[in-house]
Amino acid sequence: MGKDSKGKKRPSDVIGNAVRVMQIATGEVEEETEADDGKDKAAQSMGRRGGKARAEKLTAEQRSEIAKKAAAKRWSK
Repeated sequence: MGKDSKGKKRPSDVIGNAVRVMQIATGEVEEETEADDGKDKAAQSMGRRGGKARAEKLTAEQRSEIAKKAAAKRWSK
């Protein structure tokens, strides 16, 4: 069986997929859906892109300083 983009197993052939859809439609199995975490998907996507853009703009020195601060904070606990 293949996996979809979210890592869940799914039938890798058309007939297997059709059987799965039929099982869901007749109530033999429940459809696996992700629970809504209450977060705006568009905002999550923009946040990921923003973090990447920020990282690309930082110099090596700035990235190093940020990493040192993060490590100090992590190990101070």
